[in-house]
Amino acid sequence: MKTELIKDILTSKPDGRIVTVCGWVRTMRDSKNLVFIQVNDGSCFANIQLTFDRTNPSNPNNANEIENALSNISTGASLKATGKLIESQGAGQAVEVNLETLEVLGKCPSDYPIQKKAATMEFLRENAHLRGRTNTFGAVFRMRSQMAYAVHTFFQERGFFYINTPEITGSDCEGAGEMFQVTTLSLEKLAEVAIEKGAAGMKKEDAAKLVNYGKDFFGKPVSLTVSGQLEAETLATSLGRVYTFGPTFRAENSNTTRHLAEFWMCEPEMAFFDLNDDMDIQEEFIKYLLNWALTKCSEDMEFFNKRIQPGVIDTLKHVVETPFKRVSYTEAVAELEKHADEFEFKPYWGCDLATEHERYLTEKIYKCPVMVYNYPKEIKAFYMKLNDDGKTVKAVDVLVPGLGEIIGGSEREESYDKLLARINELGLKPEDYSWYLDLRKFGTVPHSGFGLGFERLLLYVTGMQNIRDVIPYPRAPKLADF
Repeated sequence: MKTELIKDILTSKPDGRIVTVCGWVRTMRDSKNLVFIQVNDGSCFANIQLTFDRTNPSNPNNANEIENALSNISTGASLKATGKLIESQGAGQAVEVNLETLEVLGKCPSDYPIQKKAATMEFLRENAHLRGRTNTFGAVFRMRSQMAYAVHTFFQERGFFYINTPEITGSDCEGAGEMFQVTTLSLEKLAEVAIEKGAAGMKKEDAAKLVNYGKDFFGKPVSLTVSGQLEAETLATSLGRVYTFGPTFRAENSNTTRHLAEFWMCEPEMAFFDLNDDMDIQEEFIKYLLNWALTKCSEDMEFFNKRIQPGVIDTLKHVVETPFKRVSYTEAVAELEKHADEFEFKPYWGCDLATEHERYLTEKIYKCPVMVYNYPKEIKAFYMKLNDDGKTVKAVDVLVPGLGEIIGGSEREESYDKLLARINELGLKPEDYSWYLDLRKFGTVPHSGFGLGFERLLLYVTGMQNIRDVIPYPRAPKLADF
């Protein structure tokens, strides 16, 4: 069943050639003698119009078959059609297909959830397996595909190697403990043993002994990864420049419009890059991605600009065209403290900047994208390089107007002794990071990296308001449907 994509047919000349169209019916209008069917195959935002003139059919021999097929067509039905590609007489499209054959591949009954009438985002989340057929989610998922392609293209053009880091790990990259445990042990059997042993009065250390990890699949506690960074560093110190791009997991009980339990991260690591080099490529990366969306996805961007978030195109253009402002954390907090009364959470030196602080810096104070660097070590991860002041680390967050943080990165600590001291200071187990420490023992080098939350990027590009609407099947607290 070889067919042409609708996006290619729509840009073809109306030369009367026979084309074959397959897709799903968006609407059908029957005005006695003329029938108009709008069909979409997902390849682009626009539909192709199929027309049938009962008074002057293109192929009279097939007129009865077409009539029979029309009686089985409703919104959501799938079909295969052939006909002549001609100049459209209506507004809104240059070409249309004058039907010669029509076959219904799959009927669609009246209880089809995705009707022409507007549906709420919550309703569409409940029908996530079908929401890709709507204009909104068709555009979102096409944009997701394009942005993923742009990520790979950016790094491949700059000599990076694409690597795959493990999803199952024994290391907690962030040290926050918000990880999903992976086990083959039966929780029900453990509960039965606990009841037999009188768990109600059992001490914590005795209860822990009930779990025999020697019988577990990996023989030790393991979890789903929160980041591929640590493993990526091992390959950056052999291949030079690498990036990983894949799913990560965080068991953070945050039921908000900005958090997911399963999300995608793009994490490059670069040997011989200091913090300034890191900031340079971060700015280049963001501008590259946004420009890609504006230039290669213009039709979908026009939809987002008109129906989802008016002004989103101008916002992206502003970021692309404006140099990023670089300010230290200390400078940023000093500016925020001048306007402390305007915040729900009062800023002070040592606080972790909230979204309201980040947006204020970009939208009110500097009126441009901002890169905040040299954060207090107490609010950053153990692997970040300590500055000479002993109080701050060479970390950077990239903040953009309308969103806040979109990238977080740092120069990594390359000193074995300093890294070991930091691990001990935070109460982490050095034996869990022995392989990571080896990188600082055998030919250590200055190196840097960063992480881009892919769904955060998609929120920004599309103007969607809920992060659950930029991933096909969202995972969040009490939400693991489909």
